Amino acid sequence: MDANQLVLVQGVRDTRATLLRWNVAPWAVLRPWVIGAAAVTAGPLLSVVVIGSIATPALTPVLLPGLNAPTGLRPVGDVLYRNSLVLALHAFACVAGFIAGSSVPLQAERHTGFTKKLHDRAGPLAIAFVIGATSFSLATQAYVLGSAASTLAAQGHVSVVLLVVGLLPHAVPELMALFLPLAAWIVASRREQWHELLAATFVTVGIAAPVLIVAAFTEVYVSPHLILWLRG
Repeated sequence: MDANQLVLVQGVRDTRATLLRWNVAPWAVLRPWVIGAAAVTAGPLLSVVVIGSIATPALTPVLLPGLNAPTGLRPVGDVLYRNSLVLALHAFACVAGFIAGSSVPLQAERHTGFTKKLHDRAGPLAIAFVIGATSFSLATQAYVLGSAASTLAAQGHVSVVLLVVGLLPHAVPELMALFLPLAAWIVASRREQWHELLAATFVTVGIAAPVLIVAAFTEVYVSPHLILWLRG
């Protein structure tokens, strides 16, 4: 069995052992992830309020199903498609952390010379790339959503704060579900438990997927009515 096969076998063993251990006390594992996801969610929401309050509304209207566009299953599908891409990006960050922090060091132990040095440096570089890509994703999403909020608030003649309040029923669970893999990544990185990240990917995606489905239906069928009610 070559080095790559050994690393794969070890990764499967670590993942299985981690899942079995977590199954004994699942809330102890989920609690820091949920708290972390909630903390990360607060950042984009506040950023949307700030950016939306200072941004100039665009001339091109923003369409929100149920508010100024038809509702239906297609808008729900569009929301799910966009959110699935973001969830996939954050899940890949977990997988990359597992590879960089666990698999690559195991491979490095089986090499010498230049190859070993290359493997030793690959891990930290990959982790830095994940941090950079994730930070860019968060900043981009905050800017895009803030600009859209500014335009939508101007169209509906409501304040950005009131608009965001109306969006909270779907935005909070949606963002927390999307950021759950990132929270797991942060917890594992602080504890240097990189070998647990593959298991964390399976668990967080499994939890996030149904939450995103419910949030998509809420976004299309509930939040617009709440916005209209708040506007009076």
